[in-house]
Amino acid sequence: MAYLLQQLANAVPLAALYAALAFGYAVAFGVMKRADITYGALFAFSGQMLVLFTDVGYTRMFLILPAALAFGGAVALVYTLGTSLLIGRSVMLPLSRKSPNTIIVAALGMMIILMETARLASNTRGIWLPPFLNDMIVFWDSGDFRVTLTEIQLLNTALMVLVILGGTYVLRYTGWGRIWRAVTDDALAAELCGTSANRVFLLAYVASALVATACGLLATCYYGTMDFGAGLMFGLKVLMIAAVGGYSDPLKSAGGAALLGLFETMWGAYGPFLWRDFVIFSLLVLLLVLSRRERVVP
Repeated sequence: MAYLLQQLANAVPLAALYAALAFGYAVAFGVMKRADITYGALFAFSGQMLVLFTDVGYTRMFLILPAALAFGGAVALVYTLGTSLLIGRSVMLPLSRKSPNTIIVAALGMMIILMETARLASNTRGIWLPPFLNDMIVFWDSGDFRVTLTEIQLLNTALMVLVILGGTYVLRYTGWGRIWRAVTDDALAAELCGTSANRVFLLAYVASALVATACGLLATCYYGTMDFGAGLMFGLKVLMIAAVGGYSDPLKSAGGAALLGLFETMWGAYGPFLWRDFVIFSLLVLLLVLSRRERVVP
């Protein structure tokens, strides 16, 4: 029982990460209507920029660790949001209006560019952050086994839940949220009512990238680094994870992603670890096939 409780506790941070990523992805998908693995690449890119510029601040600027982390986080935020704005305005927006299906190919190209940019900037070397906020918080103690989580796990979980709650409030109770829903339902009708669908597209894309950036920074602070190939893995995984709860509602996407995070943790605890990713992707493909709906195209 104690081992099960520990695994359930371990699932909470991963479920929060998947939920926040799926929430942000659904915001961009609502206006794009096409699969975009660039989202996962931006997630990884923000983490790679964090470790790179934290290293610069610590080893070259001789900043103390908190200041170096703040410097790395600020630069990573500027780089990632600036990159997302450039990609959204110069690549995704024109393609979505002229040839939407080419977005998938363009996203693959953007992912490769971001991965290679981070790799070359780091001289193909793995940079690790020093561990911090690793004190254990005990939730249950049976005498010979304790159910614990670290401070950074709890902090990351709380911040990601706040991201989801804040995003839900904006989408449901603000004017911009109503405009976003109008554009996702029918962009042409929204244009006829005086709304700039292009502006909403860019704002949604950058807002989605902001969520990916926040998750990338928090995940990197916990794991200590971000692999150069993580963009492809997270791009594909988030694309399918968001589909578990459906793309129509970001909050439902987040809920489905959280359930998948729980399943992945349980499989890692009780099933063969080497088969974990295979089983997860197979399950996601099965769910996509079962939930697929045919639409008659006039």
